[in-house]
Amino acid sequence: MGRGRVQLKRIENKINRQVTFSKRRSGLLKKAHEISVLCDAEVAVIVFSNKGKLYEYASTDSSMDKILDKYERYSFAERSVVSADLDAQGNWCYEYSKLKSKIESIQKNQRHLMGEQLEGLSLKEIQQLEQQLDNSLKHIRSRKNQKMTDSISALQKKEKELQEQNKLLEKEVRHLTLALSEKRKAITQQSHWEQIEAVPATSPSTSNFLITANSLPTLNIGTFQAGKNGGGDTTPSEVRFHQWMLRH
Repeated sequence: MGRGRVQLKRIENKINRQVTFSKRRSGLLKKAHEISVLCDAEVAVIVFSNKGKLYEYASTDSSMDKILDKYERYSFAERSVVSADLDAQGNWCYEYSKLKSKIESIQKNQRHLMGEQLEGLSLKEIQQLEQQLDNSLKHIRSRKNQKMTDSISALQKKEKELQEQNKLLEKEVRHLTLALSEKRKAITQQSHWEQIEAVPATSPSTSNFLITANSLPTLNIGTFQAGKNGGGDTTPSEVRFHQWMLRH
């Protein structure tokens, strides 16, 4: 028949307890050596008896101090990570609560500024709210006036620039008009001289004067003279006066 299952509890008999401790300790150290050799693992076992006696085992290629230092570094790093996570989580919770309270306060003040939910405010709080609104209104009006002043100054500056440009354009127009007038005058004079040079020596006005003079009525005044044949007939010698000569 097989052995029954041993109940795990403190052995009351001192001798039996000491024997069991010795056997189990040897088996534990043997198992540690086996896992170290078979699996190429770094193994360290520390056992203290009930009387405080130390029993230890470290794998062949590693010393106990080296394994313990490695264990301490690993444990410290793990504890730091866990602690950092816990601290970060705590900080996030704190920041969340803080921001949430701040947002609620801002929303509450905004509603008060809009004239809502004023029932729970005391007289002093309402007076402070009124003073805050007055100060805000003063700042708004001051900013509006400053904006209007800046806009007027900009428009005045632009108007001055446009006036200067207008003066320059008027000056250019006068110069162009004067130059165009001089050019037209030169062209007219040149055309006049060309016409004079094209007229012949005896101008039509002189010929018209002679023709008009010959066609005017005349007055004959003179004495009779003997004819060229010596006859008794005589013909007066005529002196002709044109009508224009008789005018007063």
